[in-house]
Amino acid sequence: MGLETLRMLARFNGWANGRIYDCCARLSDADYRMDRKAFFGSIHATLNHLLVVDKLWRARVEGGTTGIKNLNEILHEDFASLRAARKEEDAALIGAVDDIDAANVSKPLAYTFVDGTPAETPLDVVLITLFNHQTHHRGQVHVMLTQAGITPPPLDIINFYGA
Repeated sequence: MGLETLRMLARFNGWANGRIYDCCARLSDADYRMDRKAFFGSIHATLNHLLVVDKLWRARVEGGTTGIKNLNEILHEDFASLRAARKEEDAALIGAVDDIDAANVSKPLAYTFVDGTPAETPLDVVLITLFNHQTHHRGQVHVMLTQAGITPPPLDIINFYGA
């Protein structure tokens, strides 16, 4: 996959997250935290999981560490601070992808999973994994918002592309 496509996906990711968070802001705290029988239970826990995983992958891409110990860690207890952290992470991810040199986009990236297992994957595949993971769990949040009586906006990439 070309670097320009990955850069576009980074921007799409931030756009889609913004739209989801705009909908979540309309929920009561009880509806936001309700266990809706999704993989991580609530909208709050699912959004925290997405932030956790993005921080982990970005740190791996940039050669840093996070201190995160597990994938269901709650980084922010309240919606406002989680939303601010999401915006910050989306901007940092866009910057990280923008900083990738075309000569390195398909080179192997060595990293360690949270459980200590070492791995190596081409950088472009790592980024595709990150963006696909976001789409997967945003879809779950989309359903949970619908369950809560909120009609989420379309999140298809074609809507972003035409925006």
